[in-house]
Amino acid sequence: MSSPEQSLTFRDPAGHRVAAILAAPETPTDRLVVLCHGFLSNKHSTTNKVLTAKLVEQGIATFRFDFFGQGESEGPFERITVGIALGQALAALDLVVSQGYRRIGLIGSSFGGLVAVLAAAQFRAAGATLACLGLKCPVPDFEEMLRLEFGPEGIAEWKRTGTIPDVTGGRDRVKLHFGFFEDCAGHKGYDAAQSITVPTLIVQGDQDEYVPLHQSRRLLEAFQGEKRLQILPGADHGFTKGEDFRTMTTLLVDWMTSHLADSQGAPRSTVSSTTAKVTR
Repeated sequence: MSSPEQSLTFRDPAGHRVAAILAAPETPTDRLVVLCHGFLSNKHSTTNKVLTAKLVEQGIATFRFDFFGQGESEGPFERITVGIALGQALAALDLVVSQGYRRIGLIGSSFGGLVAVLAAAQFRAAGATLACLGLKCPVPDFEEMLRLEFGPEGIAEWKRTGTIPDVTGGRDRVKLHFGFFEDCAGHKGYDAAQSITVPTLIVQGDQDEYVPLHQSRRLLEAFQGEKRLQILPGADHGFTKGEDFRTMTTLLVDWMTSHLADSQGAPRSTVSSTTAKVTR
């Protein structure tokens, strides 16, 4: 059964127009998950759409939006920064709280995972609770990932030309100001995670071609509450194998459903960090 979806727009702190979609179950709820898409993606990503369908089936609303210069949101992509994306995620959280949602989950994919961590550390709203966090192959240190991906010569070419290779596989280079790279240095997920106590799940494949596993392991150690790192053997960054994709989305949905189910907000016991592999 399809979910009723409402297209809307809101403004970020700088006044940029942000396009979004609110998907709500038929039965009224105060539970909602905000979805943050990855780099050079949009709110209609396959991950976002599948997560929305599965969460709505569980009676949980979702709110997905396009980051600056992507999808239908305002702005030239070449001027995006982590700081701008963070401001938009926080504005999205404020908006759903203003709409009456009180128990909030947050899921971020790749670049959106970094933004989700930063937003979780800063989000405060009277009468609402950030109940849980789910991260699909997050990039807590985007600066390091870019250095590893492009190498010294690639970074120098980026600085000289204001363009980067299309990391989604396209042939043409993508316009992106070098200021993005410089801004990444000031936004480390490890630092933000030290103040996050909400239950957090990280899902990543051990064949991720972009994000090194040591980043997820270090990020896991930084979180201060219940936490879990689920490593999928053989899975790549995009979880392109059908079985890997189903496992990843099921893990995230189950985590959200479990931690948003406690309407009383009772504290949960902290568990030690675990690194587990999913059997095929």
